[in-house]
Amino acid sequence: MRDAKDRIEIDGSQGEGGGQILRSALTLSLVTGKPFRLHQIRARRIKPGLLRQHLTAVRAATTVGAAEVVGDELGSKDLIFTPGNVTHGDYTFAVGSAGSVTLVLQTVLWPLLLVPGKSTLRFEGGTHNPMAPPFEFIAEVFLPLLQRMGAKVEANLVRHGFYPAGGGCFTVTIEGGHPLRPLEVVERGGVVRRRARALLSHLPKSIGDRELRVVRNELGIDRDEIRVVDVDSVGPGNALLVWVESEHCTEVFAAFGERRISAEQVAARVVSEVKHYMSHDAPVGPHLADQLLIPLALVGNGTFRSHSLTEHTNTNMKILGRFLPVQFEVTADRRGSSRVDAKPA
Repeated sequence: MRDAKDRIEIDGSQGEGGGQILRSALTLSLVTGKPFRLHQIRARRIKPGLLRQHLTAVRAATTVGAAEVVGDELGSKDLIFTPGNVTHGDYTFAVGSAGSVTLVLQTVLWPLLLVPGKSTLRFEGGTHNPMAPPFEFIAEVFLPLLQRMGAKVEANLVRHGFYPAGGGCFTVTIEGGHPLRPLEVVERGGVVRRRARALLSHLPKSIGDRELRVVRNELGIDRDEIRVVDVDSVGPGNALLVWVESEHCTEVFAAFGERRISAEQVAARVVSEVKHYMSHDAPVGPHLADQLLIPLALVGNGTFRSHSLTEHTNTNMKILGRFLPVQFEVTADRRGSSRVDAKPA
């Protein structure tokens, strides 16, 4: 293992203090070859330390990057990660719970995109988890923007996995080694389509009908663009999704059914997010803003406009600057949004 003086030391309690610090550090370590030590992992969470989905991310990064690791166990609050060489192949990564596997994807995506070769990845666990982007966000919002940058990557859903049962699955194919181009997403353009889907598994159709009634009444989405969809999943679950497709980008907003939360309350959460998004002309929502930082940093150039930057996003900017010679310039414009420019440091 390399000398400790070569490691980047990261405080996991900084900023929002969550799992994104871990995931960004893992993927950037594989990309740059720089080892790191992360302490106070997820210190600001109710259950600090590594949970199953975080441990899966660590082990996924270890597998594709032939890394040496100390502290890769459940509950660990301290991790030392020393990367090796990234290798393409056919991999399966299973969380073993309803923990989000879309977040595990984000850990291994970038090194596999940058290294020449082809990989087929299978992710098993939670595909529709309240604490992470749902599969549709990855496949229909995030990946199309990466493809615009020149990335060769596709995702396909095999089976939905809701909290708490999990059991979901999706596959991703990656053809690495293609150079990435700078991305600019500063204008939304006109809205060309809006649609809504209430996903249900082992639950009465009436729940979806009630959710969509609120969405239709509050957002005025055309009746032929709303639908209840009965999906295949090992356990009960409900997700309400609303797509806003514009000329230059697409956004997906989601809320999830919970015990003792009415269908109308679930719908109200989505409606509120959509209305807030539409009240500004910035094309990038807060979750997408966070996702776009790494590709812009890897290219060292690019721009997007977002109507709000979260503490999650601000923390991620700081972590990226520890591994890559990049800086993010954030400026407020007259339209009430924030413009983010990635530039060489």
